[in-house]
Amino acid sequence: MTTSNDSMSLRPWTPLLAMGVSALLAIWLLWHPELISNLPMILRLPLIALGVWALGSGFMQGMRLTARPGWLRRLLGPPASWYVLALFTLVLLARAWWLS
Repeated sequence: MTTSNDSMSLRPWTPLLAMGVSALLAIWLLWHPELISNLPMILRLPLIALGVWALGSGFMQGMRLTARPGWLRRLLGPPASWYVLALFTLVLLARAWWLS
């Protein structure tokens, strides 16, 4: 059975990919803030929370930082961080397609 550290040693490019995707999403949101700012507040706040979680965990992976053992490590580490980053990316792509 492989642990998360063993699986990361098999794929050393995954932290760099997580940081790259997070950086691109952050730059895209700086360039087009209307993707989130045009939403009503009831939708904007959960999307902001999802974005903070997705981008923060992506940058944490890229810098190879880990949280304390327990539920926080499960939320901020792989694979949960990848799912959240993918979900946030899909939501932003859908918003961009909707606005165009």
